[in-house]
Amino acid sequence: MDFLALIAQEVLVNNRTSNLQCMSPESGLLSITSAFHPRYTEPASRHPNGLLVVKFADGATLLPGPCLEFVECGVAAKLDYSPVSWKEYFEQMEDVCVGAADCKDTFRVYRAGTEGPLLVLLHGGGHSALSWAVCATAISSRVACRVFAMDLRGHGASQVRHSDDFSTQTMSKDVASVVRACFGEIPPPTVLIGHGVGGAIAVHTAGNILLPTIVGLVAIDVVEGSATEVLHSMQIFLKGRPKSFKSMEHAIEWSFKSGQIRNLESARVSVAGQIKRCEVEDADSPEQASPAGDVVVEDNGEPHDQNHVNDKDNGASESVYNWRIDLSKSEKYWDGWFRGTSSLFLGCNLPKLLLLAGVDRLDRDLTIGQMQGKFMMQLLPPCGHAVQEDAPDKVADAVAGFLLRHKFAESRGDSRSLQVAP
Repeated sequence: MDFLALIAQEVLVNNRTSNLQCMSPESGLLSITSAFHPRYTEPASRHPNGLLVVKFADGATLLPGPCLEFVECGVAAKLDYSPVSWKEYFEQMEDVCVGAADCKDTFRVYRAGTEGPLLVLLHGGGHSALSWAVCATAISSRVACRVFAMDLRGHGASQVRHSDDFSTQTMSKDVASVVRACFGEIPPPTVLIGHGVGGAIAVHTAGNILLPTIVGLVAIDVVEGSATEVLHSMQIFLKGRPKSFKSMEHAIEWSFKSGQIRNLESARVSVAGQIKRCEVEDADSPEQASPAGDVVVEDNGEPHDQNHVNDKDNGASESVYNWRIDLSKSEKYWDGWFRGTSSLFLGCNLPKLLLLAGVDRLDRDLTIGQMQGKFMMQLLPPCGHAVQEDAPDKVADAVAGFLLRHKFAESRGDSRSLQVAP
């Protein structure tokens, strides 16, 4: 058998050029000294066994699995960047109207499950409810629950009157209003689960008791100290990313290869909630197109919820995909999203879980609170900021373990492996 060259996600995302060591159960250790190209590698030798464990020279280890791709004779197999429908992960999608009759706001929500606690899933800045698709399915497979993911104002397919109002007060009230509109004044026992900005909104919603049935709070990679320290670099990041894409597939490919979303399965379903299809009115290329001014948004900005997106329309106009939200315009709210979040989180008198991608993210208040046993904390394996997308199964294990520990939900199977550090 010809040597099977291995392409790992770490190579695609981080463009590693470290020497590798490939370990086979049968043949032992084999060193590979070829430098890696982001897309492929040329094998330095032949190996009789294609089942390899890859170990980088710096000690990192990658096992064959969903994040790895095997190719023969150094010719890379093509990864599938086609979009996947929300219907693969949720049972229902609906637009929920809240507010007075003459000035209603509309929020897109995705739902699944009919029994157990209500898990309100709140996404991070610039993302959408679809960033929870893979993780929500994983949680539902572990415990009986109702998942409820919503697009925050200004994000995804939500349509609101004041789409530039991103204050924590307004956004937390949105969450409470949407939940009440769907479940009445007394919703089922509710666990708020938020990532990034969504985590801060969850903390404010719980801390101000905006819903009467909140029983638990889960914050994912949201820490006041570390968040405020990196806010100054946000504009640099936003200016450095592409302004537009020529197709949905190219947007998914960029999101995955740039490391914004390190799990391709999640990227294929969630990127559709971050970008919108427009029509270019002149001959400008997608790379030259501006998010506003030279494009006309189709379908009132509705996301492509269809089973698949067809980039080759019959019309003569050229399609281009732009970001749904210009996060740079929300800068005046950035500090307010996180300022005081740690003390508010610690002050919530209910079971709490903090999931972090690294212990270095803890600030002083949370470090002291964790030592005093005021909340549960779990460190997840190395991943990016989009924790629930990069490591959906690990997040699902932690959330399910939290729900079972506090008897909020019943297990759907063997729960012995679902443990949460005290």
